[in-house]
Amino acid sequence: MSQDLVRATTAAVRQAGARLLKRYSIAARQPGLPELLAGLRANDLTVVDVLEPALAEILPEARWLNDEHGSGPLPQGAWWLIDPVGGNLNAVHGMTDWNIGVSLVRDGRPVLAVLYFPLLDEMFTATEGGGAFLNGVPVRVSDKQSLDGALTGTGQAQPGTAVALADRTGASFAAMSKAALYVRISVPVSHQLAQVAAGRMDLHWQFDNVRAHAGGVLLVLEAGGMVTDLDGRPWEITSESYLAAAPGVHAAALEVLTP
Repeated sequence: MSQDLVRATTAAVRQAGARLLKRYSIAARQPGLPELLAGLRANDLTVVDVLEPALAEILPEARWLNDEHGSGPLPQGAWWLIDPVGGNLNAVHGMTDWNIGVSLVRDGRPVLAVLYFPLLDEMFTATEGGGAFLNGVPVRVSDKQSLDGALTGTGQAQPGTAVALADRTGASFAAMSKAALYVRISVPVSHQLAQVAAGRMDLHWQFDNVRAHAGGVLLVLEAGGMVTDLDGRPWEITSESYLAAAPGVHAAALEVLTP
């Protein structure tokens, strides 16, 4: 992976973050659903207006998908996958857990991940076979060896998804709460994956695997983590679920999640 490509991509993402910070306010409050939806759209457009032309110039042969909830296989070739504002719902309510995510997928495999937290000026990057970094410094997953001291988490099922998925998420939370030190259910998923890569959290599991998670998965893999589906098979972009964990707790977590 060309370092020029990494530098150009991070520069574009940083520019988008600076633009979005001008819209963001910790005092933001949405009085109703119409205003909330308008804020979400405006935030997304702010980022896309910067990233779409910039990424097209960086790698003209790559196609573009702005589909934070898209799933399934991709045609062969290079694809930019964009999650304009991971945790956008948090951002429009003045909360702090949000980010901008860009990944490059080639022939179905993530080869570049850039995840930026503008409020903290934290830039996570990873390249296939090249390691994972936070602001240019290598990161590694944690050394935890048992769940009794583990910080764990999962995301929330999307509104409108099957009741069975919500029930499964709730049941898994209850099971993990009995085994681990701490469990959080929060969005964005990419935030938790970055924390696992940095060793701040020990594992993250997800029952729905959307393509926009590919960058976070690459971060964990390149930081020395294990990522499998919940049957223990290696993660693929088409996997229906996954567990991303420090190696020392992966097997125990898999047992908890698939009794």
